[in-house]
Amino acid sequence: MKGSSILSALALASASVAQTPEGFTPVVAQKLEVTFGTKAVTPGLALQKTETSRQPTIGLNGTATGTYIWMLIDLDASTNFVNPKQGQPATYLHTVIRDFKASGAASADGITTLKSTATGPVAWFAPAPQPESPPHPHRYTNLLWEQPENWQIPASANQMLQSQKTGFNVPKWITAAGLKDPIAANYFNVTG
Repeated sequence: MKGSSILSALALASASVAQTPEGFTPVVAQKLEVTFGTKAVTPGLALQKTETSRQPTIGLNGTATGTYIWMLIDLDASTNFVNPKQGQPATYLHTVIRDFKASGAASADGITTLKSTATGPVAWFAPAPQPESPPHPHRYTNLLWEQPENWQIPASANQMLQSQKTGFNVPKWITAAGLKDPIAANYFNVTG
């Protein structure tokens, strides 16, 4: 009895620190700061499509000395964009942008903003869930990786980005890209 209480407490503690939605792997503990205009995203925040039409500003709490890769995926897309109920649930790849670096020192609240002049390998594609009846939120998940020095995207990873957007498999892409697990994450919800 005591052992199961300890395990339950540990499971609850690990779930409460995750910055990724429940059930998503890999689980990421560090929060990626994501801001649309002046609205800071907390994990699971509900946003309108209009609020997410422009690429967000991203950042890390503390000092950021490396180069980073940012990804945005929709965990609740459908294989049928015209009539989502007739399709199968699928993860959809929206965006992957490389070469993010600190744009200066950390702000007074300790956040270091990251910027990139790159537009790919997958350019910004805003959240756009189709209207559904009944409506349900799509979980848009932001992931950030440390980009290895002199990193060139391997052909197999690039092929996944270009031709496997529907049904995108993040763990397989991590392996194909030669990356470690993401260092930071955050997610928000948008309903069609």
